[in-house]
Amino acid sequence: MGEASPAERKAGRVLLAGYPLLALETATTVAARAAVSTPTVIRLVTRLGYRGYPDFQQAVRTELATEEGASPAALYDAQEFLETATTDPDELTRRTGPTLATAVRDTLASLPPAELSAAVTLLADHKRRIHLLGGRFTGLIAHYLSLHLTQLRRDVLMLPPTAVERAAVVSDLGRRDVVVLFDYRRYEPATAELARWTRDRGGSVILFTDPWLSPASTSASIVLPCKVDAPSPYDSLVPTMAVAELLVTGVLAALGESARERMRAIDGSAAALHLY
Repeated sequence: MGEASPAERKAGRVLLAGYPLLALETATTVAARAAVSTPTVIRLVTRLGYRGYPDFQQAVRTELATEEGASPAALYDAQEFLETATTDPDELTRRTGPTLATAVRDTLASLPPAELSAAVTLLADHKRRIHLLGGRFTGLIAHYLSLHLTQLRRDVLMLPPTAVERAAVVSDLGRRDVVVLFDYRRYEPATAELARWTRDRGGSVILFTDPWLSPASTSASIVLPCKVDAPSPYDSLVPTMAVAELLVTGVLAALGESARERMRAIDGSAAALHLY
């Protein structure tokens, strides 16, 4: 929503906060909730690429229908996967390559520039502490991003897995803290709770999520939606990995010489201790 007017951005925030139920209400209801005019709400959805408010609502209904069958087992049945399944290498390559390439391209093209710029700025700010947490599968990408960021700057940590340790860390969260969260379909309630906790203490939340938006999005400072299109019943995390790589590139550019000095210092420590 980087090019939207202040009133349109206000309406957008209210829609996100009440998504998906509020999106199924009338444009007038949304306008009243956001304290803007009805034409402002209609201009917002038109700016987002819809022909009008009814077209926007139909898209929401379609997304909700897709989300209801979000488990791999349900998608396996819905996609009739076995009817077209193959083990032929050429066919697997033909199906997989274009699907993933399109998902990555569409994800990067639709990232809000203002959100992306703000994410890089937060992650490159030496005065802030960075904490990361992923989900059942996205924990792998959270750890991957953490490993890169810790090579570039200080104070980057994965949130501890044990309850005792995590409780201690989140008790200290404040305005200096940035929490990077990953939450995708079959959303984890604890992630939304942590996002609210961080926001209420003045911290910032960067959220990686799918196009349907995790409930944590209502508390996030920055939302980075990623496509999950895949040739199998499993959601693909390839686009999410691409966005993580994009952030690493941006942070490295923002930090400049200080990042290079840190990488050299880490290499020196590793060599001295024969770590690698």
